[in-house]
Amino acid sequence: MSGGPDPSSADAGDQPPPEAAPIALLETLWNDEKTWKKLAPRYGVIEPDPPWKISLFATCECLSAEAVLPSLERRHAEDRLGETVYNGVSGPGPEQQLVALAHQMLRRGLLTEAELAVRMKAVRSRLEET
Repeated sequence: MSGGPDPSSADAGDQPPPEAAPIALLETLWNDEKTWKKLAPRYGVIEPDPPWKISLFATCECLSAEAVLPSLERRHAEDRLGETVYNGVSGPGPEQQLVALAHQMLRRGLLTEAELAVRMKAVRSRLEET
């Protein structure tokens, strides 16, 4: 043991680790008015679960099955992100799970912010067509 301070612990409380740092594109999403509970009536939908919940579940299962993002690791990260970075997202629920998964995929390089922005725009367009 050395008598000096541990350099890896210096300023540890000042900034989140890179994997927990907020992502600007995702920060625009957490708004109580954007939860499925609030959006569904606007589009005349009475289904209590968002239509993308099954796709979210399938995506998580595929990432786990391929060992790209194991379920337990994803869930722990989802909990940490939900308590810190995305604590303003309505949750715990599908919205928070979706944002946490997108965050993890972006941080792992499985998806770029530009690709996610394009997909988000396509979803918005489909919703606005109805």
